[in-house]
Amino acid sequence: MAATSTATFLSIGTQGNTLPQTRPSAVRFGSRYSLVSFSGLRGVTSVNCETESSFIGKESSTALRGSFALKARKSNRGSHYGLQLVASYKVAILGAAGGIGQPLALLIKMSPLVSALNLYDIANVKGVAADLSHCNTPSQVLDFTGASELGDCLKDANVVVIPAGVPRKPGMTRDDLFNINANIVMTLVEAVADNCPDAFIHIISNPVNSTVPTAAEVLKQKGVYNPKKLFGVTTLDVVFGVTTLDVVRANTFVAQKKNLKLIDVDVPVIGGHAGITILPLLSKTKPAVSFTDEEVEQLTVRIQNAGTEVVEAKAGAGSATLSMAYAAARFVESSLRALDGDGDVYECSFVQSDLTDLPFFASRIKLGRNGVEALIPSDLIGLSEYEEKAFEALKPELKASIEKGIAFVQKQPVTA
Repeated sequence: MAATSTATFLSIGTQGNTLPQTRPSAVRFGSRYSLVSFSGLRGVTSVNCETESSFIGKESSTALRGSFALKARKSNRGSHYGLQLVASYKVAILGAAGGIGQPLALLIKMSPLVSALNLYDIANVKGVAADLSHCNTPSQVLDFTGASELGDCLKDANVVVIPAGVPRKPGMTRDDLFNINANIVMTLVEAVADNCPDAFIHIISNPVNSTVPTAAEVLKQKGVYNPKKLFGVTTLDVVFGVTTLDVVRANTFVAQKKNLKLIDVDVPVIGGHAGITILPLLSKTKPAVSFTDEEVEQLTVRIQNAGTEVVEAKAGAGSATLSMAYAAARFVESSLRALDGDGDVYECSFVQSDLTDLPFFASRIKLGRNGVEALIPSDLIGLSEYEEKAFEALKPELKASIEKGIAFVQKQPVTA
């Protein structure tokens, strides 16, 4: 089952003063137990695990429990139990001072699996790191500024997230952004290849349909390409081509339209990122729900144009940043769970694929310790007539975007 657009939060209170519950807790530790340390918090006597909203869905409560080890400990008041946090992964964010990078860094700082959070940008990142370092969660925050410090930022990173780039403004197309952002991605991925070639690489920079193939070509020329570890996650506007944010949006819009509980809704999205290449499969919505032809068309168009909706609403002041950061953080958390040995992690991502005749395609994937463990073909079976036509229509546009990304690197080879 693919992850839904929900995430796990902890509700922490003192004895006799717990916060109100919106639904029964998945995990509860009463006053007999002491939370020795979660996110640097001390002295609390209860912890409740909620699953109403989360980065990674219903299974996230299980994953959270697996992130802690319950131990018997001694104190001068006698024996009690505590929770010891397991935080052991280094995440590097390239473009951490930007509109996506800052909220993304905050969300990743909250992860119980992150021990080190390295923030890189060409300017203004020192203040972001100082601010985040005051948050009492386990991860250590370090800042790195400029090309001379990029290698140090990336050393030994397990996951590298790249939101760096120029956001789309009203009237701009993704093609307008391509040359700028492709150059940025090319430079950053070269550094990843040199310093942490085994890391999971999450590409957010827009347009993902082209920047992921650009990154792949750079890694090939460097001799370190592993297709299982390169993911198209978000973009600097529509966010997550057919990847995580499109799923987040599809789930949200369908739940609103049909008055469903968001935690229960799962809408698969396939294709690519940008316009008609984003194809929500409304016929496969879970729980099963019927749509009129008019509803299918309206929802599909809204999901495809959701990024433009935000760009226009911000009236030149930026593009989608907060929803993008949320979706990116969800994907990072899924990656960390997979690296940590969780055997039941599913997401949508734009990856190298053989599910169609296109070299890259966004679909559900299963994540494991080595990256993409399996491509999930079931969503492509039994499409509705509307979806079949839309699927065929997206292929030429997606193919052209992929070829553009590859050609960009071939015209200007990477440095040795």
